[in-house]
Amino acid sequence: MSLEIHRLTLEFPRYEQMELANQLRRASKSICLNIAEGFGRKQLGTLQEFKRYMVIALGSCDEVQVRVALDYCKDLSYIDAEQHVRYELICNEIGKLLHNMLTKWT
Repeated sequence: MSLEIHRLTLEFPRYEQMELANQLRRASKSICLNIAEGFGRKQLGTLQEFKRYMVIALGSCDEVQVRVALDYCKDLSYIDAEQHVRYELICNEIGKLLHNMLTKWT
């Protein structure tokens, strides 16, 4: 999803590149980067650090989805309704997976 959002936001108008597009790119990348870092911390035996990074990843997922970012994109016609639903479903699935991972590994 992160790569898709990155490519998608490159198509946003120039004036949005430092605003909404940048925020979406950072939030979507933060999900996978925090999962990777948290997993690395877990391998070193610090379960509390792992949990912290998973919570941060979950927050980034919520930022892409819940904090109205996708709604802004749709309302400003940067994405269509179909893309909006698709990205929302992907974010929901990622959120569920992260929540389940937190529940099982902590």
